[in-house]
This record gives sequence, structure tokens and C-alpha cells, in this order.
Amino acid sequence: MPIRPLRLLLSVLAVFFLPLNVGAQDYPNKTIRMIIPWAAGGPTDSIGRVLTQKMAEQMGQSFIIENKPGATGTIGHAIAARAAPDGYTVLLASNSTFSIAPHLYKDLAYDNATAFAPVAWVALNAQVLSVHPSLPAKSYAELVALAKAEPGKLNFSTAGVGSTSHLATELLMSMAGIKLTHVPYKGGEPSLQALLAGETKVAFVDLSIAGAQAAAGRLRPLAVSTTKRAELLPDLPTLAEAGLPGFESMTTFALFAPASTPPEVIARLNREVNKALATAEVKKWMLGQGIAGVGGPPADLAAHQATDSAKWGKIIKEQGIKFE
Repeated sequence: MPIRPLRLLLSVLAVFFLPLNVGAQDYPNKTIRMIIPWAAGGPTDSIGRVLTQKMAEQMGQSFIIENKPGATGTIGHAIAARAAPDGYTVLLASNSTFSIAPHLYKDLAYDNATAFAPVAWVALNAQVLSVHPSLPAKSYAELVALAKAEPGKLNFSTAGVGSTSHLATELLMSMAGIKLTHVPYKGGEPSLQALLAGETKVAFVDLSIAGAQAAAGRLRPLAVSTTKRAELLPDLPTLAEAGLPGFESMTTFALFAPASTPPEVIARLNREVNKALATAEVKKWMLGQGIAGVGGPPADLAAHQATDSAKWGKIIKEQGIKFE
């Protein structure tokens, strides 16, 4: 065979037998899409925009955010699950969807256990057990006393059935042995406004919001939901300190990719997330929002998801929580 046709044949064969992960070697070489399964302006969206801005600078490649809200985040998750596993679609999710929703929805459009590859546990957000100032409860203990005196009389607002504010209150009722009446709203903002207006008397409110509203005298903070005191409100006790040992509830945010995304791409994304979280700009922004950056390897996120899902699945079953 002449030399030139032989070389051409070898070149064709070389392309045909290229490793399947060859695309990962020059990753990223085009815009990366981040799906956020919540509306613009919420905490997940805000974290995503700060994170992608820093990651774009680091990686030399642009990001585009697509907000896909609805059905407690499961619509956005379904879209991400169907995306090509090439690293050019990622999902920034909260535990209300990746840990809680599978216990509430019977017919998800995806298999939550197998549809996604963990990339990194990004951040966590503490919540503050808060009451309307008209309620004569100055502490967690006094709130429990009021609730036990008249079971079901006090109402609490949440961002909706299955939201972290809802599950935090269900956990509180279960551990404290009290009964409050649930008033679900369509989002955290209307839930907050109901509390501020006195339409409801109790709610778990995001830390940064609770601090500002407490300073204005519009709500009374009783305790923080995490096991450690919050830097924004250092004088506020944790619920464990206030009289409910072992209580812990928080909103967590995590980055996922479609299952079967190449390991090299997952590793690159993980490195960039950790690098972004370590920058002074991101740290400063998160501190101002009452958000704590987490980071770490994908295995840490997988472990968190497993324990978080088991915890909330148990509460959902015990408390008989379901969509009405």
C-alpha cells in the first residue's frame, strides 16, 4: 500500500479509537450552564451567581445561570438529570430537593439516587426560631410552655410543604412534644411577611433576615437551628443550648452534575468550587449573608446527602407529612 493512503488510514483509525474521555482533557472549552431549581433572587440563586462569577474568573470560561423553579425544585432537577453528562451542565441544589423531596413525591421524573454525581457541598445556612413580638414568649422554654398550654392554637408559617423551614418546625414539634398549626406559603418571602404582620406567630427564618428584622423590632429571635452559635448573632443560643439537646436543622446547598460525567471533569469542578470558597471575596459575601461555606471532596457531599435524607425521611414518616 502506498505510504500516503496508509497514513490516512492510520489517522482515521486513531480518531475512531480515541478514549471516550478525550473531551475532558481540554475541559472547559465552552460556556457551562448552571441550573438553579428556584426562582431568581432566592438564596440558592444568590449563591450560584456569586460562585459562578468567581469560578468563571478561575477557569477562563463563562457560566450561564438558568432558573427552573417549581415543584419544590424537582422540575429543575429533572432537566439536569436529562442533560448530557459532559460537564457543561451542573445543578446547584438545596437539601429541600436533594434530601427531602424524594420522601414526599411518589412519581419523580428521575431517580434521585442514581441521576446525579456529587461535586461539592457548597454551603449551609442556619435558621432562627422566631416569634412575632406580640407573643409573650421571650425564650424557647416559654414558647414550649405556651404551646403545651393550648395545643394547636399557635400557628407557624413556612415556605411550603417540604421546605426546610417546614421540616425544621416539624422536627421541633417532634422533639419538644408540642403541637403547632402549619400555614404553608409559596416561598420564604410571603412566609416571612406573614410572621411580620402577625398573621402567624412562629417561623424559622433565615439567619441574615432574622438578624435585620430583630434589630428593627419586627420579630423576636429565640434560638438558632445549628449546633454552633452564628457569627451574625453570637449572643443568640442554639436550640440545643436553649433546652432541646440534639436539635439541628439547616438549609444546605450543593453542586451536582448528571450521572456518568467523567471523573476528571468532576475533579476539576470540585477543585474550582473549593478554590472559589476560599477567596476573600466569597468568604466576605457569605459572612454578610449568614451563610457558611463548606467545600471538601465529593465524598463529603455524598455522605451528607445520605444522612440528611435518612433524618428527614424519618421525620416525614413519623409526623405524617404529605402534600394536601
